[in-house]
Amino acid sequence: MATKTAIVFAGGGSLGAVQVGMLRALVEANVRCDIVVGASVGAINGAYFAARPDSDGVEALAGFWLGLGKSDIFPLSWLDTCRGLIKRRGFLLQPAALNRLLDQALPIHRIEEATLPLYIVTTDLLSGAETVLSSGELKQALLASAAIPLVFPCVQIADQFLVDGGVSSNTPISTAVALGATNVVVIPTGVSCALTQPPRGLVALALHTVNLMSMRQLVSDIEHFRTLTSLHIVPPLCPVDVSVFNFDQTESLLQRAYEQTLRWLERGGLERTKVPGALTIHSHAHEH
Repeated sequence: MATKTAIVFAGGGSLGAVQVGMLRALVEANVRCDIVVGASVGAINGAYFAARPDSDGVEALAGFWLGLGKSDIFPLSWLDTCRGLIKRRGFLLQPAALNRLLDQALPIHRIEEATLPLYIVTTDLLSGAETVLSSGELKQALLASAAIPLVFPCVQIADQFLVDGGVSSNTPISTAVALGATNVVVIPTGVSCALTQPPRGLVALALHTVNLMSMRQLVSDIEHFRTLTSLHIVPPLCPVDVSVFNFDQTESLLQRAYEQTLRWLERGGLERTKVPGALTIHSHAHEH
């Protein structure tokens, strides 16, 4: 049977920058893939890569990330938040800034226009079921996949109310396997393992908590699916002392991830299937 390789992008807020560095190394090493699957911020990176799966596309994506600030995605306004609480609207932030950002950045408008087949993972808010979008308006699908519950509003597509793909499957290995992938390369974001204090603020804490849950889920998914498909996990960075809500270290994260992924490839990473140590529960508390 012919090998079908899927590249799977996890979610993880500002740590999505790590994935761009990983991609840069994978493209440089001429790693080929047949389908792209992504959830949450990983869906945004995955969509960009599926549209332009070459070094020029990766460099354009890097440029996009290097220009990002917190307010480009999470424009905190006390007035708007208070208004939302009074109106009981069910979310803290308007998605207008992210909407604008995607309008400017996306190289294609519809999912099916991507060069590589693209699958965006969201969650049905009523049933909790993983809902995979493979056609339709790209921006709406990405807004749905990145709609962190309580932070952003859900997105209605057809008759479904959709939220962050991370709720049902933050690193959707299961989707790749269901699509017939016999070889899966997982690009995680990792965790903020070297923080000395919990992130402050509702949005920052929500992102951090979702990310911790997601990476635990990833480890159990790896254990489950490694017997069903050839599974390779690009190791995330460790230590990471920046929260998933902080965009101040994008350049450093990108470069570290690029260099680390090159070393991993040189050491035969694509032949190994073990869980990277950086994904296991650990602490750097004693180092401070």
